[in-house]
Amino acid sequence: MLRVAVESAAGLPKKKLGSPDPIASVVFKDEKKKTKPVSSELNPVWNETLEFDLKGVPLDSSSYIDVIVKDYETLGKDKLIGSAKVSLKDLAISQVKSLPVKNLALVDENGKSIGATISMTIGYEPPAGAVTNPQDQQDGGNTAGGEEGDVTDGGGQGAVTSPGEPGHKIRSRTRKRHILANKPQDFQIRVRVIEGRQLPGNNIKPVVKVHVCGETHRTRIRKGNNPYFDEIFFFNVNMLPSELFDEVVSFRVYNSNSFRADCLMGEFKLDIGYIYDEPAHCIMKKWILLNDPDDSSSGAKGYLKVSMFVLGTGDEPPVERKEQDNDKDDVESNLLLPAGVALRWVTLKLKVFRAEDVPQMDDSITQTLKEAFGGQENKKNLVDPYVEAWFAGKKLCTQIIEKNANPEWNQQLNLKVKFPSMCERIKLTVFDWDRLSGNDAIGTTYLDLTKIASSGGEIEEDHPGDEFSTYKGETGNSEIGFLPTFGPCYINLYGSPREFSALSDPYEDLNLGKGEGAAYRGRILVELSTKLDGKADKSVEEIPSDDILVVQKYQRRRKYCLCAVFHSATMIQEPGEPIQFEVSIGNYGNKMDLTCKPLASTTQYSCAVFDGNNYYYLPWADTKPVIAITSFWEDISHRLDSLNTILYISNRLQTNLSALKSAVQSKATDARLVEIWLKLINQLMEDISSFRIPDMEGKPNLTALDIQQKMLRDSALENIMKGAKHLFEEATDVNKCLSVIEGWLDKLKQLAEEPQNSMPDVIIWMLRGEKRVAYTRIPAHQVLYSSYSEQACGQYCGKTKTVFMKYPMDNKKGLKIPVQLRVNMWLGLATEEKKFNHYAEGIFNVFAELYENQAQVLGKWGTTGLLNRSKFSDVTGKVKLKQEYFLPPVGWEWEGDWRVDPEKTLLTEADAGHTEFVDEVYENETRLPGGEWKLAAEPYTDVNGEKVQGPAEIECPPGWKWEDIWTFDGNRAVDEKGWEYGVTIPPDDKPKSWVAAEKMYHVHRRKRMIRPRKRIPGAKTAEKKDTGDAEGWEYSSLIGWKFHRKQRSSDTFRRRRWRRKMTPADRVGASAIFKLEGALGVDMESKGDEKGTKAETSVKQFGANTPTVSCTFDQSNTYHLRVYVYQARNLTALDKDSFSDPYVHVSFLHHSQTTETIRSTLNPTWDQTLIFKNVEIYGDPQSLAQNPPIVVMEIFDSDQVGKDEMLGRSTCVPIVKLTSGMDASPKLLWEPVTHKNGPAGEILVAAELILKTKGNDTELPLIPPKRGEKLYMVPQGVRPVVQLTAIEVLAWGLRNMKTYQLAPVTSPSLVVECGGERAQTAVIKNMKKCPNFAGNVLLLKVLLPKEEMYTPPIVLKVIDHRPFGRKPVVGQCTINFLEEFRCDPYATGAEVAMSSKVALMAASPRDLHVNIDDGRQHLLEAQREKEKETVDWWSKFYASVGESERCRPYLDKGYDTLEVYDHELESAKEFMGLTDFCSTFKLQCGKNESDDDDPAVVGEFKGSFKVYPLPDDPGVPPPPQQFRELPDSVSQECVVRIYVVQAIDLQPKDNNGKCDPYIKISLGKKSIDDRDNYVPYTLNPVFGRMFELTCFLPQDKDLKIAIYDFDLLSRDEKVGETVIDLENRLLSRFGSYCGLAQTYCISGPNHWRDQLNPSKILEQLARWKGLSPPRSEDNGNTLSFGGRLYCLSDLEANKEIHEHLGPPSERIALHVLRTQGLVLEHVETRTLYSSFQPTLPQGKLQMWVDIFPKSLGPPGPPFDISPRKAKKYFLRVIVWNTTDVVLDETSITGENMSDIYVKGWMPGMEEDKQKTDVHYRSLDGDGNFSWRFVFGFEYLPAEQLCLVSKKEHFWSLDKSEFRIPPKLIVQIWDNDKFSLDDYLGAIELDLHHVINPSKTPEKCSLSMVPDGTTPPKSDQLKSLFDQKAVRGWWPCYMDKDGKRELGGKVELTLEIVNEKEADERPAGKGRDEPNMNPKLDPPKRPDTSFFWFTNPCKTCRFIVWRRFKWLFIGLVVLILVLLFIGILLYSLPNYISMKIVKPFN
Repeated sequence: MLRVAVESAAGLPKKKLGSPDPIASVVFKDEKKKTKPVSSELNPVWNETLEFDLKGVPLDSSSYIDVIVKDYETLGKDKLIGSAKVSLKDLAISQVKSLPVKNLALVDENGKSIGATISMTIGYEPPAGAVTNPQDQQDGGNTAGGEEGDVTDGGGQGAVTSPGEPGHKIRSRTRKRHILANKPQDFQIRVRVIEGRQLPGNNIKPVVKVHVCGETHRTRIRKGNNPYFDEIFFFNVNMLPSELFDEVVSFRVYNSNSFRADCLMGEFKLDIGYIYDEPAHCIMKKWILLNDPDDSSSGAKGYLKVSMFVLGTGDEPPVERKEQDNDKDDVESNLLLPAGVALRWVTLKLKVFRAEDVPQMDDSITQTLKEAFGGQENKKNLVDPYVEAWFAGKKLCTQIIEKNANPEWNQQLNLKVKFPSMCERIKLTVFDWDRLSGNDAIGTTYLDLTKIASSGGEIEEDHPGDEFSTYKGETGNSEIGFLPTFGPCYINLYGSPREFSALSDPYEDLNLGKGEGAAYRGRILVELSTKLDGKADKSVEEIPSDDILVVQKYQRRRKYCLCAVFHSATMIQEPGEPIQFEVSIGNYGNKMDLTCKPLASTTQYSCAVFDGNNYYYLPWADTKPVIAITSFWEDISHRLDSLNTILYISNRLQTNLSALKSAVQSKATDARLVEIWLKLINQLMEDISSFRIPDMEGKPNLTALDIQQKMLRDSALENIMKGAKHLFEEATDVNKCLSVIEGWLDKLKQLAEEPQNSMPDVIIWMLRGEKRVAYTRIPAHQVLYSSYSEQACGQYCGKTKTVFMKYPMDNKKGLKIPVQLRVNMWLGLATEEKKFNHYAEGIFNVFAELYENQAQVLGKWGTTGLLNRSKFSDVTGKVKLKQEYFLPPVGWEWEGDWRVDPEKTLLTEADAGHTEFVDEVYENETRLPGGEWKLAAEPYTDVNGEKVQGPAEIECPPGWKWEDIWTFDGNRAVDEKGWEYGVTIPPDDKPKSWVAAEKMYHVHRRKRMIRPRKRIPGAKTAEKKDTGDAEGWEYSSLIGWKFHRKQRSSDTFRRRRWRRKMTPADRVGASAIFKLEGALGVDMESKGDEKGTKAETSVKQFGANTPTVSCTFDQSNTYHLRVYVYQARNLTALDKDSFSDPYVHVSFLHHSQTTETIRSTLNPTWDQTLIFKNVEIYGDPQSLAQNPPIVVMEIFDSDQVGKDEMLGRSTCVPIVKLTSGMDASPKLLWEPVTHKNGPAGEILVAAELILKTKGNDTELPLIPPKRGEKLYMVPQGVRPVVQLTAIEVLAWGLRNMKTYQLAPVTSPSLVVECGGERAQTAVIKNMKKCPNFAGNVLLLKVLLPKEEMYTPPIVLKVIDHRPFGRKPVVGQCTINFLEEFRCDPYATGAEVAMSSKVALMAASPRDLHVNIDDGRQHLLEAQREKEKETVDWWSKFYASVGESERCRPYLDKGYDTLEVYDHELESAKEFMGLTDFCSTFKLQCGKNESDDDDPAVVGEFKGSFKVYPLPDDPGVPPPPQQFRELPDSVSQECVVRIYVVQAIDLQPKDNNGKCDPYIKISLGKKSIDDRDNYVPYTLNPVFGRMFELTCFLPQDKDLKIAIYDFDLLSRDEKVGETVIDLENRLLSRFGSYCGLAQTYCISGPNHWRDQLNPSKILEQLARWKGLSPPRSEDNGNTLSFGGRLYCLSDLEANKEIHEHLGPPSERIALHVLRTQGLVLEHVETRTLYSSFQPTLPQGKLQMWVDIFPKSLGPPGPPFDISPRKAKKYFLRVIVWNTTDVVLDETSITGENMSDIYVKGWMPGMEEDKQKTDVHYRSLDGDGNFSWRFVFGFEYLPAEQLCLVSKKEHFWSLDKSEFRIPPKLIVQIWDNDKFSLDDYLGAIELDLHHVINPSKTPEKCSLSMVPDGTTPPKSDQLKSLFDQKAVRGWWPCYMDKDGKRELGGKVELTLEIVNEKEADERPAGKGRDEPNMNPKLDPPKRPDTSFFWFTNPCKTCRFIVWRRFKWLFIGLVVLILVLLFIGILLYSLPNYISMKIVKPFN
């Protein structure tokens, strides 16, 4: 029941006269209820409750109600005042029962707010048995992408856009992208083009092209302005999600009639990311507005209705409801933009001012040439930069500025776009222009419009599942929305390292914005503003100088100081060259860049030392290297303070939320939960109220975006605060609040994004020697000090942070860590540098240093043999230095003099850090070929041939003891005496390669002598100082990095370090180090006189000579660390036997230890405590406790051969105990294990770090119990508490086992292991005959932890028993969570795993007799025949899916309906996946070779588990066994009937975007290929096929139904297939082998088809539920079952009783059965998958399967589901007359006239165009025709569509079938004999919605035709199929310049007749015979109507005479007169002369 309590409305607008009488009505799913009217009131109060019956259907998340307020009129129609839409999503998906809606804004019909609001409360009682759909909850949207429910936030939250702004509410959308793994993967984009509306132009032929990811598909060509396409296109891509979401979908509509140049009519683009962020990743049936890409001022170019969705791995395609698209679905409300948004043209004005620090990109060859001719060398400016901006497919570039690293462009790029835009990011790339080669990218950055613009809707955004959302909409201030704005602000570019090399850059992709940039590459100053509607003249223009001056103030710099103290560098993989770290911010501190001042930005070089176990570390001890950098940046503290404050709040919320979640997970008590919850809410409220975001007033560098961001953040925080208060007062259920709190956390994280962050990241580089190896980037705000408040300081400001460095563009994805750093950083303004003293620990020392070098020549040390080295140099030996040239920086002075001070960390003693060591010496002998072996010239050398002491001279160092005597090493490729042989080839003095066998020609041999020694525990090793050289020299045999303290005979080079200390002159405290700018001074003159200038040389040598800063700690603390490694789960398999042999390296700072290795497991339990006894850490214990170093665990797979492979890495933070009184014992927690940035299992660990006091009296925890000699176990109190538990295993059988090592698995058995216990089944004798286990049930008794989170998994291993005693593991499976198998052992009884079918098979088969009375039979036959015509199986199907118009008589007869599931039967919750008897577990084998694939599936195990606790007391009897009364596990023969109804949205396989699908079925060895019955050219074929097969279960359990695409010439391709496990269906106790019908019919269309009668099935059910058998009384009219009495008259109370029903006793049994939760008669929708894209659905198949075991007798008759055929109809159109036709021509005689004829056709059947005869010479626009058109068409009454079959091309094989709405197009033309006919107008009539004609031509006008802007009133449209015939006048019009013009009116009679009527009442075309029904007489045309050419007499009469009558008469009279005069003149002289002469007289 849904109750809507309509309370009141406010602020209704006045009428012209008086006030309105408001009446409210609520519409829910076509049901409308009204309140009573309130007379003349602007603020009415109704307080009425309207109730809607839900009819048993629960709300889904797309449900909504419409609220309409009208003005009540006693007479006539009520006038609309306003309406609103309320989404019921919150009611549908959460448990909340009521939804108050306050002050909801009302909008008018155009979606504009009218300023009025309405309030109501909606109550909801879900129907019994309805479950809320959890799918909806996660998705936050309707999975089906409901039709109208999508756009609920149009004006929904009372948002009224302010008049100054356009209504640009962009829908605020939550991003769902972060869940996708960042690796290339399969995606499918489906685009369905449905129809077009109001496309511009006359007589057009539109075609749509859809372009996605470089692929284009086009629709078929249609005709007319409202074309109907309904075509679906599939685009399959495999790419990175991040790249895909930036790709664009573009729709272009072309007119195929016109020339190619101007054929584009309109286009629309949107990001794929936009679609992916929509609920269910889909956009359903939305209209898109087309516009002209070139002309921004033009309006809409028509609309296109489309659906789009993006499917990623595992996504289900949404279900498109194919309901009738009524024309009422007006374009406006379904535009693909939230309601009320006017798309408008805006210009994004991007001002690009300048750039700085652009790195060198070009070679300096040209420069060198210049220099040769006396030019200046200028390395710095070798770059020609320009900027390219890219947005929504448009690209603009600035000018190119040559040879300038700090270019000033000062240009404005104008990007014209439609706004709100569907594209989200502007991409800015700086390129280096190259004359010859391609331009190189310097760096790429993105401006994200979602972050620099706001719709204002974000604040009120509802979070999914948020029942407290009533508090969201109350802010009501929508002024928070703003258009995109940015800057002026610098944007930093990152990419590959800056050092230029002429070779190609391996990290070039980083500069294109792919992957994380590893180095700073300059910055650009830009500003973005948005100008509405203004037309920009140019796309690129210069910026006026005033603006350039304004932006100057944004470039004001302030000085910042950065200090980093390196505490430790550990976990280094191998020693190698010495290591140095460089810290830079921007370009400051980059030691390889020659453009900036040298700074103390690098640490001293040091060599790595072994940590005694696995890694190396840098031995800094108490002297920690320090770097100090000063740099100059804009002051943006106001931005970073806000950012840090919000981060502080969100981090605290995150911590509390994690605590709350883990408490929920570990099932803590309610009191404890409430306590954590209260702490969370209180802390959040306190944080928000006490830590305010700083005010922006008067701050420097303030931009428009800053002010908008501030408003946005303030209101969002205020909203969260309100929500928190509301929760605090009202919340009851902690679990429900979790999603709300997560919503707040997301919101905070969203607010904590600062687009205008112009401060570059701090980048730390690790250098080995001179080479950059690894880097890490730390955002500057994290270490920034702020004077605003403590919370505004960065998260790690002045705190020690653990950093894992990374390799740039690491394609191994973090497999190895280059180094783990602990570094303490502080960054602050130079004016606040004193504050640094408060953070600094230890004492800072600054030294200048140089090295004195000497070489040994002829036994003497001196400077002669130094070659290219100077006497004094820096540490690298490359830069020449002298003591005299050192000058302290300004503000510093010397303290003391130069003194020798050897550097300890550069000396590598080979045994440093080792507890055991092997000394080695090689003994060498030589001979002449074939001679005797003699000692060589240098008898003892190291492996490289360098001379060393002999074995006799080597002494054992102090602190060590020998373990053994000198022996030779025989474990190498040597002979039995240890020698290896080689040949010396001059000039070498030793062989290049060695072999073990002696040959005559060998002249050199050697053997390796070894002697192990061991460190004496506890003995102090001799102090290093006295072992060294007294003068501080260190020696090396070669000039390189490897130095040692003691001189050896082979040494040729030595050096020693001199240092001189400096102190600050005027400062105290650590901050003085920031004054160390610039180098210490360099030796100039030696180079000065050679060439060039001094400036140049200083640049060359610069930087190497900065002072070294270090920090010494006077006190160190010793700590005791314990790491408890308990177990791991779900590790990856890396060995061939499907398992791994895992062990863990645990490292903590510079100590590491390794656990034992556990063989062959993916779920190892180590149960080991690792004790690190004395860990020395420098620094203050308090700060360490707040921020302890982390313990890093790396899990490896131990391999006998080859290198151990990494399985994953995990970290854990130890609990720190500073006093022994802290008794909190650490709690084991699951920490995630990651491998190559992806999840790779979990490990259960804990760690504690205990401070040892100076005395030895620290109370350490008790030593844990030992296992074996050396291993400690995890102690009590930390390890989980266990309980004796029984695990019962039902091992049913194995299925589909693949071959193992090329041999089939023939005799397998199963081993089940859990918690150290194992059990094994018997061996299956013959897999082929019966693959089930003989003894089915195993029992394990295991000690399992009581807490579910600690339980170990169950591991299943299948072992094959092969010849010769081999027993390989052929498959394994791990079951992690046992929760679902836990049961109460005493609650059995009803739960006996026994299936009715299977039970019957055990019983003997009985004969079944169905007696039918013969007397009735004959009577019924006749009726049935008649019924078959009207009622078929499809009627039942359509009745069940609610398409009632397709099944008319069926429903009235009260026949059965069936369930139609829109998913697989297995997915229905109520049937438990049909695995109630036994589940299927996938068995895996082999190792995970590649990164992305899952291990191979090699078979399936069928079985189940029950887990229950056993009593601790052995005296108590154990609970009863759970698995009993099992069916026989034998194989049996069955009949299987497969009904395939239809397929939906198949993936197209042909070039034309369609498919010719047919069905292929395989079951066991049998297969059916239905190729002959393929359905041509369709993606939604209706098959209607039934197949019957026999098979043996369980061997043939997998039924595969595949859909193939028929191809005549090439191979048929598989579209997709689905697999059904028939065994599960047969064994399941839900009776899924054959669904229960609604009624028991013994005849008719719903004949009972099961083998057993309902009463038999009910008896079975009673037997295995353990109930007494059912008893029926009173002739079967009543039945008692399960303690209830059922009565047939009650059950059939409202049902129609028809003649097909069976006896009452069976009917009542069936009614009872249908209440028992069994599977009912159904159609399931199965998803098809293909191997081509295994994770993406390829379409769906609607079908069902029945299974009948043969032992139970024959089944009932099958259903006939063959598809319906279309019916033939005729549309008869009589064209009577036309009038008011445009007179298009002028006759010879000058009158306006037209030769009118009428043309008509039905779209889709253009070849059947028909024309009337021509009415010639219509002078007044009237035409008389009396002409009949007859159009025959195939019509599907059920679907209200015409079926058109025609060949698409003349070469097509088959006719394509199209379904097209029945329409008639009538056109008026003017006939021209010698030129093309002229088109005068047309009307398009939809036969389902015929526009009502007018009775007289005078009333007929254009207003009758709906124009698409206002929805037509329903009484204007009628269906011709209902009405049969209609006559009247319709207007014809044509488009002129976008406006409609009347072209004429036409009088028609339209009549539709079916085939039978057409035979009874025939009628011919035109006026041909049979001319009847009605008889058409020739039209009475005026005499003037004729064709001049054929009727010359008529032409004279009607054209010439009529027009020139008086002219003719005049002419005749004139001629007569002239004749008269002529005759007169002729005869006059004669007459006169006669008169004179008078001859006759």
